[in-house]
Amino acid sequence: MTLSRRSVIQGAAAAGSLWAMGCATTGTSGAAASSTQGQGEQASAPAAPLRLLILGGTAFLGPALVEFARSRGHTVTLFNRGKTNPGLFPDVEKLAGDRDPNKGAGLKALEGREWDAVVDTSGYVPRVVRASAELLAPHVQHYTFVSSISVYKDLSRQGLDETAAVATMEDPANEEVDKHYGALKALCEQAAEAALPGRVLNVRPGLIVGPDDSSDRFTYWPLRVARGGEVLAPGDGQDPLQFIDVHDLAAFVIRSVERRVTGIFNATGPSQELLMRDFLEANKTALGSDARFTWVDADFLTKHTVEAWSDMPAWMPRNGEEGGIGKVSIAKALAAGLTFRPATETIRETLAWFKTLPPERQAKPRSGLSAEREKEVLAAWHQERGTATAG
Repeated sequence: MTLSRRSVIQGAAAAGSLWAMGCATTGTSGAAASSTQGQGEQASAPAAPLRLLILGGTAFLGPALVEFARSRGHTVTLFNRGKTNPGLFPDVEKLAGDRDPNKGAGLKALEGREWDAVVDTSGYVPRVVRASAELLAPHVQHYTFVSSISVYKDLSRQGLDETAAVATMEDPANEEVDKHYGALKALCEQAAEAALPGRVLNVRPGLIVGPDDSSDRFTYWPLRVARGGEVLAPGDGQDPLQFIDVHDLAAFVIRSVERRVTGIFNATGPSQELLMRDFLEANKTALGSDARFTWVDADFLTKHTVEAWSDMPAWMPRNGEEGGIGKVSIAKALAAGLTFRPATETIRETLAWFKTLPPERQAKPRSGLSAEREKEVLAAWHQERGTATAG
């Protein structure tokens, strides 16, 4: 079972403010569902408010960044095409344009403006990131690029840290994001650093989860466990998995910007190793479900064309080609202040959000097995093993 690098993570003003002073930090893996403290807004305020430019800002991670930044007293400007959730944040300055300088008005709206820092959530090809980074370099002090753990060349290895080799391309000018997502993200990181040497924070998130995640890659499990009954559970329960709540990621990014943190950081969680068995039990506990888990081995799932990550969301067999995706080192980010809310909180909030969606959207989750398909696979499993279907 394999997944494309893109499918891992695709799924991310006013003048006169002062830059928060302090030394730049370059910095030096995850517990069951309720392990660590969240990053509450009640934490101490930054030394001074910042003028922040967010490239993107209206889809999933973007709104979380805006909300957390404003809660910290910062002034935010958004730059995007105005096509995704245009009604969000009516009281936030919005500049219209295109990340691609060759399309429409391109980056013209950014010309002649100054900000303390930039957070780039919408860069996927190096040519585009290079254009914005070079334009803004003389007018900002700090640039954050939201990358991905998909940049790593060999995701079969567990414990990958920020020094591990990244994916490369024979033709760096190739802009086919679907085919070269990880390698292109790596080149984007390099483009930003080349434009602003020593002033760039490259954040490599894992699977970003929580309310407003349109992919349903995490949401499938709270939905399925809440429904109860016999649940098809992938593997033997011992495969590790990692994810990060969108609000925890946003808090880490904004607080790092405040402290002018630079360098590369893996950003996923939780803080201690989390196994699939513990994750599903956390769902059951959080939701008060009567779910009963039937663990079906990876070979059987492959035989019955049940795919990791798409049909069984957030899961990767630990011995597979991408088995390291559930056990990436986050020691450096933890040392730099990354913390997490309990996973049970994310589980409950994600399910509550999903239930607010229109009925037609709720009827068609975008990841995971349908109820009918799950029933078929479970029946085949029990037939092969000569066991009875659980209650």
